Amino acid sequence: DRYLRRLEYIGFPSEMTDTEWNEFQKRRSESPFRMRFHLTDDEKQIVYEKGMENMRSKAEEIIRKRLSAAFPTNDGKQTPMKGYPVFKAQHATGCCCRGCLEKWHHIPKGRALEEEEIEYIADVIMRWIDDEMKGYSPQQPLLF
Repeated sequence: DRYLRRLEYIGFPSEMTDTEWNEFQKRRSESPFRMRFHLTDDEKQIVYEKGMENMRSKAEEIIRKRLSAAFPTNDGKQTPMKGYPVFKAQHATGCCCRGCLEKWHHIPKGRALEEEEIEYIADVIMRWIDDEMKGYSPQQPLLF
C-alpha cells in the first residue's frame, strides 16, 4: 500500500541491460551539459514519496503527451529544465525532445513514436532516476 511504499525504497527494474546502460553512460559522460543534471534532495523526496511505479507511469504519460507525435508542439522547448524529477531525467538522458531522441537514441524525427520506443524512453529515464536515488536517505516528517 501507499504507506509502505513511503517507508521503504525499492529499486525499479529496467528493461535495459547493464551493458546497454553502461555504453549509454559512457557516451553521456562526454557531454558536460547532460552530466550537470542531478536530482536535488527535494526531488529525491518526491520520488521516494510517489514511488518508482508512479514515477514510471508519469514518465510514460509525459512521453505520450509531449514527445510521441511526429511533430510535437514546441519541439525543442517542450520540456522544463526543472520542477519535476522526470523533466530533469529527460534532459540528463537526452530524452527531452525529438532532436535529442534522434541524436542520443537514434529514434528518428518526423514520425510518431512506437509503443516499444515509448517503453524504451521510459526505461532510460527510470534507470537514471534509479541511479540518482542510490544511497538516498528519506527526509523524516517532523512530529509535534
